[in-house]
Parts: sequence; structure tokens; C-alpha cells
Amino acid sequence: MDDDLIDEAGMARSRYTRLPGKGFFYPDSLDDERAERRAREAIEGSEAVVIADGDADGLACAAMIRETYDAALDVEAFEAAIAERLADGDEEERNDEDDGVGTEDDEDDGAGAESNVDDPTEHPHTLSSVGLVPAGPYSLDTALERVVAYADDDIDLYVCDLCPDEFELIADQLESLAGSTASIRWFDHHQWDESVADAVREAGVDLTIGESDEECTADVTLRSLPYEFEDRWSELAVVTRDHDLWIKEDPRSDDLADYSYWAGSEEYATVVGAYGADLPETVLEYVESRRVEKAARIDAAVDRAITHEVGDWRVAVTYGRCSQNEVAETLREQGADAAVIVKPAGSASIRGSEDFQHAHEVADKVNGGGHPQAAGCKPDIYDDMLDYAHHWTTDGQACKRVILAAFEAVAEEVAAGETDDIPDDDG
Repeated sequence: MDDDLIDEAGMARSRYTRLPGKGFFYPDSLDDERAERRAREAIEGSEAVVIADGDADGLACAAMIRETYDAALDVEAFEAAIAERLADGDEEERNDEDDGVGTEDDEDDGAGAESNVDDPTEHPHTLSSVGLVPAGPYSLDTALERVVAYADDDIDLYVCDLCPDEFELIADQLESLAGSTASIRWFDHHQWDESVADAVREAGVDLTIGESDEECTADVTLRSLPYEFEDRWSELAVVTRDHDLWIKEDPRSDDLADYSYWAGSEEYATVVGAYGADLPETVLEYVESRRVEKAARIDAAVDRAITHEVGDWRVAVTYGRCSQNEVAETLREQGADAAVIVKPAGSASIRGSEDFQHAHEVADKVNGGGHPQAAGCKPDIYDDMLDYAHHWTTDGQACKRVILAAFEAVAEEVAAGETDDIPDDDG
């Protein structure tokens, strides 16, 4: 493929926001090889390994754990690299937000080449004694398999900000790790199925689950680790919670969320580990430079939205590569009870409100899951590239259709009393 076909430089925003990022066009077979190699390099020789969601909450946990092992990387090197990106005008996306549905972490920290210890930003995943393996809920089993394959005996294993839908998918891995690790600790704040939580604990895991509408996983990790953290860590947890629970009272939480979205996992964990919630000026300047493009993408997605009446709900549906939470918030402000953001890569985000707390039920009907007010899915409707071509040229018409059908089904269940109502204060 000609690189110019997927190069956004010079392409109209109305066109490239309808297409996936460059990573989509990288074959899964090669991406799997790269992810396998990167995980091996991060895990081998480590005294501890952290499997964490690659968002601000999960990566804050990883930073906390590294702090307890005195295993943080050199922040000055990362700040210098960020300053260089600013000087060069590097706007390339480093992450692709996807609700953890069906994909691995898509950042690029230079995995695959030999480590250069003179440059801590060249291959940072190889340099800490606490290996970091970013994962989503649908790649958790693979991440655990890689720890089984590459970790030394008697390591400490941590899993952060991840909730499995089924125990069977991770049962064999946990059985193996329970016999080879020194300890397995799991911190989370999502809504767990009680039987899954019991099975994880019975497998030998020290599982701590916080209240999903009161704590983020950074809160849970901070209070659970036997370590005297400095005040900046408590503040980091508070500000991370402000965004993760969509409280939106501290403007710094948007800085953290945006930075975690655009930065590589090693960079983010290192910077917040050093500075907490008060990001340095270089990072804030970088975040602000990226927000210009972010705002334009939000506006484009909002302009594309069409509102549908489904049962008692107003459901706004849009399409495009954008920041899904801000798009959903804008659509809610315009009167929508629920928002659906269909993405060029084929997945979709479903966001609710106080008047719609069934997002997870809708997602469950189209190959997804999540929370009552925030869920993700990827409908099983893409058989070949022609299906994706139709997806891009029709603004996700087929995907929108099956998700709206799922809304209709849930509306019928609610009307018939076949689904549980969620209390208004449940986040």
C-alpha cells in the first residue's frame, strides 16, 4: 500500500476522520508478533510485572507499583523527548481509544529493536525492573499467557483496572501463575460478577474491588499497597477519579486523560510518577497543541449526529475518529439520553445519562459490555475489506443499524420489566 493513502498530511479533516488511524492497516499477524516481542522484553528478568489497562487510571496504578519497587524510569529523558516532538510538530497519534474492545494496546514505544540504555525513551519497556504490560479486558487472557511464558519464578504479579467477563478464559493462566509466582494482587473498581470474583480469589489471587461509583482503581491501589506514599500520589488518585468517574470538577483531570490518550504507556507512567496530577509545562504545552485537532474532530462528529427516538429515549448516533467522551457529553447537552459513537475501525462507544443506564445491556447484544452509563462493542458484521469499505463510505451505516436494533430490544425488555432498573446515583 502507498503510504500516502493513509497519510493525513494534506488530507481534508472531513475525509481522514472517516478513516481509521494508520495502525488499523497494520496486519494483525505482524501486530501480534510485535506485541508478543514487546511483552517478552518487558517481562523477562523483571522482579514484578503489572498488567494494566492502558488508560490514565490503569497507568496511574502501574506508576504507584513502580514507586514501591523504586523502579521508575528517568523522567528528564521523557521531557526532553516531548520537547523535541513539540519542536518538530509531531502530531502522530500514539494511542487509539477503543473501550478495550477486541484490540491490544496500540501505542508505539519503539518495541522490537535492541535496547539502547543511553536513551531511556528509545525502548523504555525494557528498562524497569517492574515490567508493564498494557491490556484491555478482551486481551487480558493473552497478557496472562505471556506472563506464564516469559516471567521468572517467584515474581510479584499485579493486575490493575481490568475486569474479566468470564473466569474460564483466564482459569488456566491463573492456575499456572498461582504455582509459580510469589504473589498475585488484583486491584479494580469495575462491577464484577460475584461468581467470577469468587473464582479469581479461589485461584489464589488477592483481589480488591472498590466501589465503582465512588473509587477509581488508582484509589484502590493507593490504599491497598503497603507503602507510605507522598502526598502527590493521593492527589493523583483524586484527580484520576475525577475523570474516570466523570465527576469533572478538577480541570487537571482532563489534562491527565488527554495525555494518557496521546502518550505511550511508559511515558505516561513515568511522568505522572514523577509529578503526580500537576503535569510539567512541557507536557501541558504538548497536550494543548493536540487539543486543537481534538476539538475539530469533536465538532465534526457532533455535526454528523442524528437523533433517533427509541422507546422513551432520545439516542444520538454519530460516526468518526474522535474523542468519544466529549462527543457524548456534547450530545447529552443537546438533549440526548444516550449517545453512540461509531468508529472507523468498526467498534462503537455507547454512553448513557441519568435517564439511560442500560449501556452495558445494549453492548451485550452486539459483542460488547461495560458499565450502565459507559460501554463498548464491536458488532460481528465485518467479513472482509469490502465490508469495511462500505463502513467507511456510509459513515458506519450497518454498524449503526445493528446497535439501534439492540437499543430497540433493550427498550422492549425495559417496557416488559425484563431488565433491572439502575438507581439514579449508580455511575
